[in-house]
Amino acid sequence: MSTSDVTGPASAVAEAAAPSGRDAASTPDRVVPKRPRRHGHATVRLLQVLVAVVVLGGWEALVRARVIDEFFFPLPTDVAVQVGDWLTSGFIYPHLWVTIQEALYAFIIGSILGLGLGFFLARSDFAAAVLDPYLKMFNALPRVVLAPIFLLWFGLGIWSKVAFGVTLVFFIVFFNTLQGVRNVDKVLINNARMLGANERQLMRHVLLPSALTWIFSSLHISVGFAITGAVVGEYLGASAGVGYVIAQAEGVFDTTGVFAGMIVLMLVVLVVDVIVNRVETRLLRWQPQTQK
Repeated sequence: MSTSDVTGPASAVAEAAAPSGRDAASTPDRVVPKRPRRHGHATVRLLQVLVAVVVLGGWEALVRARVIDEFFFPLPTDVAVQVGDWLTSGFIYPHLWVTIQEALYAFIIGSILGLGLGFFLARSDFAAAVLDPYLKMFNALPRVVLAPIFLLWFGLGIWSKVAFGVTLVFFIVFFNTLQGVRNVDKVLINNARMLGANERQLMRHVLLPSALTWIFSSLHISVGFAITGAVVGEYLGASAGVGYVIAQAEGVFDTTGVFAGMIVLMLVVLVVDVIVNRVETRLLRWQPQTQK
């Protein structure tokens, strides 16, 4: 057998595995994909500030030009002055503390109930089938109609607002937890069982870590809904809270006070969301980082 007979097929395979520059350039599926471009953190922050400046600056200009009625849309500078007066005088702090308490209790209680029931029904198909119609009925019920009932049951204190907030937070966390646990890879669960993991170990080491992304997604949304529940409850009946302040300002047609209360609430939600982001980043350190 000649040398060319031996090396012929090998060289053909080598040529197929390493095509020439002309062939590689002309074959789209062999082009090395470009790495995703990563946007700089400073650029993103700059653009965020730019959007705020354009929106608020345009709003200010339109109001001063009498294109927008100042009675309905107060000047952003007046709103900023009002917020500054509340913060420096200390007027808003007692009301803000009441609202934060109500939202925090609603967030914690609703999240615990949603997580617990979500994990239980995800692991028990029989119980899920029994409770499914009732959960759907309660979820379809407009939450606002429950607020007056909670006011009658718990009075004008914080617990009527907490109960209302729990109804908002619970279903968000529950359905996300239920879906997250059900989406865990069955092969991973079976492998853990083959290695001798019991239900508690399976929950701790497999189901909970795998569902964390779903859970934190629901928690991000629940933060805003917890504060919404507290404010709506205060708006309907309360003696303190940011919602109470907004309702009082609306009663005297003080749109500046209404917008100032809204700004305070948005700042609180932003701060809480940053805290949730930090906790999420810390708990999900084990996950591989994806380039954006």
